[in-house]
Amino acid sequence: MTEPQPDGFLAVPATGREPGVLVLHAWWGLNDTARGFCTRLAKSGFIAFAPDLYHGKIADTIAGAETLARALSTQSFQAQTEIAAATRFLNERSESNGGGLAVIGFSLGANYALELSAADPEHIRSVVLFYGTGDNDFTNSKAAYLGHFAENDEFEPKSSVDELEAALRKAGRPVNFHTYPGTGHWFFEPDRSQAYNPAAAGLAWDRTLEFLKHSL
Repeated sequence: MTEPQPDGFLAVPATGREPGVLVLHAWWGLNDTARGFCTRLAKSGFIAFAPDLYHGKIADTIAGAETLARALSTQSFQAQTEIAAATRFLNERSESNGGGLAVIGFSLGANYALELSAADPEHIRSVVLFYGTGDNDFTNSKAAYLGHFAENDEFEPKSSVDELEAALRKAGRPVNFHTYPGTGHWFFEPDRSQAYNPAAAGLAWDRTLEFLKHSL
C-alpha cells in the first residue's frame, strides 16, 4: 500500500525520481524559510519533504515559538509517529527506494533527526544538523553525520555539541562538525535578520550539498 502524503511540504526536482531528503523544521514551524529550503534542495536534484509538526501553526517571535515547542514536547510520541510516516512516504518516492534517505534538522528538528537516525537505521543514511543536538543511543545507527554550529549560541552550548560528537564517534559513526566563527543561533535562516550570516550560510549550504551528493 502506498503511503499517503502526510501534512507537510513536498518539493520535487524537474528530473522526477531522485534521492530523498527529509527536512525537519525549527521551532518556528513550517514557515516560508523551511519551504524555501526544500525548494532549494529540489533545484539541486533532491526530492525534499518537510512534515508539518505544528499542523499549520507558525511562530515569528521567540515567545511564540517556545509555546509551540513546549506543546510539541508533550506530544513527542505523536511527532515521532508522524516523522516515521513522512520517512516511509519519502522513501517510496525517492530514487533510493528500499535504500536510504538523508534527514536534515534545524534546531528543534535536529533532535528529532538524531532520534530518527537511531530508531530507523535501515532508512537513514545521512544526517545534517543545523545548530541542534540531542541525547540518544547511536549504537544501531548506520548514518554519517554533518553538523553546522554557531560559535556564540545561547541555545546550544559547546559542551552539548562536544558530547554529541563524542557519542557518535563512540558508536563508530562518521562525523564532521563545523563551527562558524562570529555566528549565533539561526545564522542560516535569512528571515532571522539579526542572526543571519550570508557568508556562513553559503558555506554551510555548499558543505551540505557536497555531503548529500557523496552519502546518498
